[in-house]
Amino acid sequence: MEVEVLNNKSEIQEKRVGFSVEVLNNKGEVTEKVSLIEEVFNHKVVIPVLHEVIKGYLNNRRLGTASSKTRGLVSGSGRKLWKQKGTGRARVGSIRSPLWRGGGTVFGPLPKDYYGKLPAKVKKKALYMSLSDKILNQKIKVINEFSFESFKTKEAANILSNLNLRLKKVLIVVGEGEERVVVPFRNIKGIKVIKVNDLNAYEILLFPEMLFTKKALDKIQGYPE
Repeated sequence: MEVEVLNNKSEIQEKRVGFSVEVLNNKGEVTEKVSLIEEVFNHKVVIPVLHEVIKGYLNNRRLGTASSKTRGLVSGSGRKLWKQKGTGRARVGSIRSPLWRGGGTVFGPLPKDYYGKLPAKVKKKALYMSLSDKILNQKIKVINEFSFESFKTKEAANILSNLNLRLKKVLIVVGEGEERVVVPFRNIKGIKVIKVNDLNAYEILLFPEMLFTKKALDKIQGYPE
């Protein structure tokens, strides 16, 4: 799975993020401008921190269910097949020996828990760094709200076309109470709808473009460090 490589320019630190981002309507027309706060959108990208957070996120998604049967788990009798000495044959203790066909596996994979807890401050820092990189590269757009007549896929596709986001991989971030937006977008390839409370650095890096609702943007700017 490919993850977008971040831009580690010192511009992020030098550039003041006191500028505004345009808020669009469903037709792609500018309705207002919203100021972005530095506590969220002006962080220098630190690659080792992002690497640690992404690795932790992927490890926590692993089920760790790979398993093989040892000689104690495979089926078969435990009796000794022939006496130890006097036959001229190699000694054998059990038909379940790893040396035999159908025997147990030695040093095979076993179920493992890969879960590891990351500090909340580190995860939040990675989130802000990812958002800072996106805004620096002008990969974030904001829509006032989605208005659908019948919540059909065609309506959603038209909105994306009006915002110049058609045929692109887009992460749509919605606020509380806007979860129904997922319905018209779920059949469009490359589009994912996520609640702002579930937003994380991995999802941000996975999608080249982001589309916030005004409500989601207000929410994320409400809890800076």
